[in-house]
Amino acid sequence: MSRSDAGSRADSAPSGVDTSVPHSARIYDWWLGGKDNFAVDRATGAAMLEAIPTLRMMAAENRRLVHRIARYLVAEAGIRQFLDIGTGIPTRPNLHEIAQAIAPETRVVYVDNDPIVLAHARALMMSHPAGRSEYVHADLRDPERILAEVTRRGTLDLGQPVALTLIAILMLLGEADDPIGRVRALTDALPSGSYLAITHPTPDFNPEAVAAAVAAATANGVTLVARTRAEVERFFDGWELVDPGIVPVPAWRPDGAPPVDPEAVYYWSGVARKR
Repeated sequence: MSRSDAGSRADSAPSGVDTSVPHSARIYDWWLGGKDNFAVDRATGAAMLEAIPTLRMMAAENRRLVHRIARYLVAEAGIRQFLDIGTGIPTRPNLHEIAQAIAPETRVVYVDNDPIVLAHARALMMSHPAGRSEYVHADLRDPERILAEVTRRGTLDLGQPVALTLIAILMLLGEADDPIGRVRALTDALPSGSYLAITHPTPDFNPEAVAAAVAAATANGVTLVARTRAEVERFFDGWELVDPGIVPVPAWRPDGAPPVDPEAVYYWSGVARKR
């Protein structure tokens, strides 16, 4: 089966999934070679690939960065709790598997709003017995509900440091969604010693190609906002950036030399600590 045919065996969908509307999690799944996507997702993903043929590589680099961030936060920063919003369709190893391989007692709460991700929630909750892993079906636009669910379930102790990971998700919030305010509502609830990790697409390296990809997404009903380095930096206001600061995704603490030219991945990345 070719990559372009992935997911097309019957395009059957779980209850609640609208296969006439593309979803970012399923587009990413298609780019990564997954099968949990539908014709509308593949069409949108292909239109964006026409603008930026290396988008599959960029998606893979984002996933690799999740692993590096998890290893840093657990092994070096001592973090034992993660709140991962915009989880996407599970791709092994998942964040909790990386973290619990180092510290089995680590606890992770995943959050996403796609019913397909909900259908795969069992894979996200296969925790090491010493730790815990949960899935919350919710939207980043409703941080109060996310925090209420986290508190109700008791998976995370918000009195202890938490790593909030927002990987390739803030791009889905337009300015009318108040992305700064949504992030602030979450970070204000976290104690000193917590961490915030973000990746975000940017026009800074190739404005024309990124503008074309944004236009393709928008034409297919997907909100996609690319932000400059200065705009991404605002999400970290009041927090202390961890070295090397805000850098292209492959340049954030690479394992050896970056496998690709960092500026060939049109995403900024950064990790910061709450004072």
